[in-house]
Amino acid sequence: MLNENISAIRKSKGLSQEELAVKLNVVRQTVSKWEKGLSVPDCDMLLKISEVLETNVSELLGVNVNEEKSDELRVIAEKLEVVNLQLAKQRANKRKFVHIFFIILCIIIVVITAVLFILNSPYMVWDYNDIEFAVMGTIYHMFEWGFLRLAPFLLIGA
Repeated sequence: MLNENISAIRKSKGLSQEELAVKLNVVRQTVSKWEKGLSVPDCDMLLKISEVLETNVSELLGVNVNEEKSDELRVIAEKLEVVNLQLAKQRANKRKFVHIFFIILCIIIVVITAVLFILNSPYMVWDYNDIEFAVMGTIYHMFEWGFLRLAPFLLIGA
């Protein structure tokens, strides 16, 4: 079918095998083999042939375009439905992940706040003449001070 269509369309455009071969950058024998059905052009060459002959690839292949369009629309609609379902699943999984993340964040905030209240700022009684206590006390105080001021906002945000 392809061989007959190439030959018929080439002749309807008034091209010889040699002229078509020159436009496609192949030898005339290649065009002759295509038209005799002894070989088949590859995909790239098929596109070049359709451009040179100013026709659709589907017309070269002999496909009935009207029937294929309705089938294509149905296939495309089915593929879009599958893609939409996949996207909906991804969105649901993402929402679930964010929800779990914020629940865990709230639990962590409550636990840290409880621990800080239970410890009741033990760094206040440390001997700051010892350099290790001075550094650790400062770090602990910065954490406690920052956390207790940020925790309400983090909890509300979560």
